[in-house]
Amino acid sequence: MNRYFQFNRMELAGSLGDLGTILPLSLGMIIINGLDPLSIFFCIGVYYIYSGIYFRVTAPVEPMKVIGAYAVATGISASQLYASSALVGISLLLIGGTHAITVIGRYVPKPVIRGVQLSTGVLLVVQGVKLMLGDSKFQAMKGAAEPYLVIQNLGPLSVGVLIGVALAVLTLLLLDNKRIPAALAVTLLGIVTGLMLGTHEGLDKLRIGVNLPSLLPKGIPSIADFASAFVILVLPQLPMTLGNAVIANGDLSKEYFPNTSDRVTYSGLCISMAAANFLSFFLGGMPMCHGAGGLASRYRFGARTAGSNILSGIIFLGLAVFLGQHSLSIFYLIPMSALGVLLIFAGSQLALTLLDMKTRKELFVPIMVLGITLASNLAVGFIAGIALAYVLKSKRLGV
Repeated sequence: MNRYFQFNRMELAGSLGDLGTILPLSLGMIIINGLDPLSIFFCIGVYYIYSGIYFRVTAPVEPMKVIGAYAVATGISASQLYASSALVGISLLLIGGTHAITVIGRYVPKPVIRGVQLSTGVLLVVQGVKLMLGDSKFQAMKGAAEPYLVIQNLGPLSVGVLIGVALAVLTLLLLDNKRIPAALAVTLLGIVTGLMLGTHEGLDKLRIGVNLPSLLPKGIPSIADFASAFVILVLPQLPMTLGNAVIANGDLSKEYFPNTSDRVTYSGLCISMAAANFLSFFLGGMPMCHGAGGLASRYRFGARTAGSNILSGIIFLGLAVFLGQHSLSIFYLIPMSALGVLLIFAGSQLALTLLDMKTRKELFVPIMVLGITLASNLAVGFIAGIALAYVLKSKRLGV
């Protein structure tokens, strides 16, 4: 049996595990910022396949969350997003290509890595609960807890909460079931719910054809676009990317796949993300990265090899190429609360990496990183955590 590439129901289930991290922000950037769904899903599909073939273990693909959240909240132009992809690509290529990230990673203490993983996990759980309750930014923007269902309430209860609780219980029952993988059951039941109770938005326009993204769909961004993107998007994103998508993600991959993750190096992750963002710049996709949260979700729901990446890539590429812009109507069938369930279990899996911290000092650092992250953002928590970890190395200080 090929230890790098397997194709079975568990790998398929794992390939669906990080839909909750991809869809809400990507849908927001399509609706608010005018990005092309064909371009976004095409780039996601290519990046999944490339990551799987190169790293030879399951590797997540995620939107860059600082950039994506700011873009959706402020409605910046597509050109600024494309400019941010190019600038992030250049930055990561320099950091990875010069092996500067290897030096950085060498001096990041393990409690700080656990703090980043704990914080990311808690943020995923919070976002998952918000999707179930109908309180996420995307749902607020659409003015409904389940924007693509015709029913919003059953009596006094939100239909999103009812669906979410039912799917969460099902997930608990199936979490370690290899015959009926939990993520596969949640996704399929979500789609069935969408077919039965959905608005079916765009389904009547589905036409099978061959669609490919265009080169530089909005032209080359202006100097002003590059300047504003660097200040408001790229600078806040980079510390979070280095902390979560490189160091925490690389550490977690070594923990999950100690015998097959030799290619998952800090420099390799940086260069991989640089290539992905150059692809997005030229073809009109969104800024993309790896991430510890996406890796935890894929692993928790069954992905154990790079075969899950090939399956993810085929799904996204197939929808993009054969359905084009109307591929959105397929994703509209999945209730927001179903995505929330996937996020909750992915986040809890990631947060539990904290369990190998044994001493009070070791535990204090990740807890502080979490607190600072919740009060500000993960980039600040990461940087403050490094400073705190080195201060606590002094034997004179106790907690």
